Amino acid sequence: TALSVNLNKIALVRNTRKLGIPSVAKFATIALEAGADGITVHPRPDGRHVRGDDVSELATLLARWPAAEFNIEGNPLHQLMDYVRQVRPQQCTFVPDETGAFTSDHGWDLARDGGMLRPLIDEAHAQGARVSLFMDADPQSMKLARELGADRVELYTEPYALAFGTADQARLLARYRAAAEAAQAVGLGVNAGHDLNRDNLPPFLCAVPGVLEVSIGHALTADALEFGMAATVRMFLAAIRSAGAATRETA
Repeated sequence: TALSVNLNKIALVRNTRKLGIPSVAKFATIALEAGADGITVHPRPDGRHVRGDDVSELATLLARWPAAEFNIEGNPLHQLMDYVRQVRPQQCTFVPDETGAFTSDHGWDLARDGGMLRPLIDEAHAQGARVSLFMDADPQSMKLARELGADRVELYTEPYALAFGTADQARLLARYRAAAEAAQAVGLGVNAGHDLNRDNLPPFLCAVPGVLEVSIGHALTADALEFGMAATVRMFLAAIRSAGAATRETA
């Protein structure tokens, strides 16, 4: 499972002053030097997180890291496709955010929105980008995601994170496992993200097979305030490895 570090919260802190610190590009460099597999950003129309200049600067930076991937998230019905055309990232994640959304809080309704998404998926492919659709853990939706041309789905994991450590955890994990298996059965790769942290990540990866990538920002940034970005990235990579080792032992 690859670790993509989401830098939105670094940009959020930077944006509270006009001094340019903390530097988004510098933190990307630290994360990559510590072993991160990629960088994720989610530029929003109101500019409260990463902005257009950040996207361009990160694209230039990542060109020097050929093994790392650049993942740009956002709503393709808003401004996301402008960034896809501009920097041609390896992956774009289509997220159904409203313009003023506080954070991503639901997946696509493909029965309703699929017709609008299909030509945008085609356009992203023409720009050389893999397309991942941000989806709820609904096994029944995966076939349609594949029919629309998506390459991957990113399972929205906040419901699991909220259930972690409660009696509902096992039921949620079973649903995520079923969704991942349904996605893989029709040829989709599986990513995951939202409120994953060092505690809840290993059990998720042990229970949900074949997760190709997790993108993590909020919890990783919070840990970085305590431990530093480089040490935190290494901690998350160790959490991923521990899940892999546990899975192999039980196989």
